[in-house]
Amino acid sequence: MRYLGVGISVKDSPAAVELYKAAFGLELGYHVKNQDGTYYHSELLRDGQPFCSVVEAGEPKHTEGNPIELGVTFQAREELERALAVLQEGGKVTMGPGELPWSPWAAGVTDRFGLNWFLSLPQHRPAEDWIPEK
Repeated sequence: MRYLGVGISVKDSPAAVELYKAAFGLELGYHVKNQDGTYYHSELLRDGQPFCSVVEAGEPKHTEGNPIELGVTFQAREELERALAVLQEGGKVTMGPGELPWSPWAAGVTDRFGLNWFLSLPQHRPAEDWIPEK
């Protein structure tokens, strides 16, 4: 595992990105916008290092009533699958394991305590023109 990342799910994600950039001296890193201009995914960086990500609440619906999502990057798929199996006990898988344009394998789960987790293998960058499906 590399680090514990924080994802924030909000309404009006473009305004939130600008607010956090100004408040914490962040820069917008890799990002994907929805067709309406909101963020499907955005990485905010400080000194080139991940600080947090911001997504538009409900796009996709993966945060079960909690605006915070904790992200963990694993080096091996077996580690990710083990963590998913443990976290889903008494919880709920919110995004079935599978490939994403920026990760070869990822999953979302809300654990039995109501915490949202995004589990992924090391990320890569999809084509710049990738747009999420509605």
